[in-house]
Amino acid sequence: MERAEFFSTQAGRTIIAPRQTRARFGIGDVVRHRLFAFRGVVFDIDPVFANSEEWYQSIPEDIRPRRDQPFYHLLAENEDSSYVAYVSQGNLLADPEGGPIDHPTVRQLFDSFKDGRYRMRRSLTH
Repeated sequence: MERAEFFSTQAGRTIIAPRQTRARFGIGDVVRHRLFAFRGVVFDIDPVFANSEEWYQSIPEDIRPRRDQPFYHLLAENEDSSYVAYVSQGNLLADPEGGPIDHPTVRQLFDSFKDGRYRMRRSLTH
């Protein structure tokens, strides 16, 4: 299997990943966490875990996700606040609510919300 490499500033190191992975969600999709009460919109995807070892080890071992799956950067919200979350594919579900996300950064990254998903600002796509 061919591999790809990229530098992760979050991890502070080069990440080696399979050249192809199967991401279940795309940028602009609204998702919900499988275990915790928050939802969010995907704004970036890592093909495998690409955060710091300290971050990974801070997750309780009994719920720690595998590293060899896509991880999603989310503009997230719960009842109390808005924040950025980093979540494994195995911990995400499509959001049945399907409504917009009330996060202050949404308007900076996305143009519109239609049919349950956001469209990335044209100026931010390649």
